[in-house]
Amino acid sequence: MKAIVQNRYGSPDTLELRDVELPSASGTELLVRVRAASVNAYDWHVMRGDPYLARLTGIGLARPRATIRGRDFAGTVEAVGRDVRRFRPGDEVFGDLGTADGAFAEYVSVPEDLVEAKPSTLTFEQAAALPLAGQTALKGLRGNLQQGQRVLINGASGGVGTFAVQIARSLGATVTAVCSTRNAGLVRSLGADHVLDHVSADFTTTGDRYDLVFDLVGNHSLTGLRRALSPGGTIVLSGGGVFDGGSLLGPMRLMLGAKLRAPFVRDRVVVLTTAAGCEHLTALRHLVESGVIGPVIDRTYSLAEACDAVRYVETGRARGKVVIAL
Repeated sequence: MKAIVQNRYGSPDTLELRDVELPSASGTELLVRVRAASVNAYDWHVMRGDPYLARLTGIGLARPRATIRGRDFAGTVEAVGRDVRRFRPGDEVFGDLGTADGAFAEYVSVPEDLVEAKPSTLTFEQAAALPLAGQTALKGLRGNLQQGQRVLINGASGGVGTFAVQIARSLGATVTAVCSTRNAGLVRSLGADHVLDHVSADFTTTGDRYDLVFDLVGNHSLTGLRRALSPGGTIVLSGGGVFDGGSLLGPMRLMLGAKLRAPFVRDRVVVLTTAAGCEHLTALRHLVESGVIGPVIDRTYSLAEACDAVRYVETGRARGKVVIAL
């Protein structure tokens, strides 16, 4: 099969379209023919091995442990292992491979507990846009945001942000979206009540306060984020940053600092970790099929253009999701 392979850390130029061995399905695994995959910031962080500290978490010290990039996919079940119970050949599914990676390929082998039935209302490209970004938005808001509260989403026009705006609105919150002027119309169409241009307005100094600040960018200090928080409010941190050279900590600096300071501040700080699993995929499918959320797709690339797709996501300028269609 064809796949996007990487054997050393580096720029998108290290990604190569190659012929590799077709995987198989055994036990509780599915063999899925990939019809579409989506690109996340996670993918370029792994591609670069950046920040360096992330290499200690299992992605590989000197080179990527998983040689095929990509974790989000949607496709058709081709074969099932003998212990699979939920799916059969021909089923349309979507899923998140987690740190195993491998979605930028014509086929993937994946445990059935990392897969969910594709929402019937979505194309494969739309379904592939759901997993990691949708799960991150869902985990960041559910349980942390209540009806009638005020939430600010920093990075509202990106992959996670576009889902977060929709989910926050469905929870009955008043939503303030921070993005560029060119994306103001987009986030308003998704349900944002107020829009702040990140170039002309610094939400940490306006004097406005929010019950929840969902930071997807990492361009403010923890002290600045706390200035925008109502007493007893919650800060949710998730990734952020664009590539500007190798770094030891990158966006992890803010997260590590938050954990160290948590015992000494009264505000609640949540550092998101999103493990792959079907629980949140099932919740996303229900939200899509009930009309609560829908993916926003900026650009679509072919598998052979995967390096260009990753390069574009790396700029931080993508509106919603970037998808690779096979």
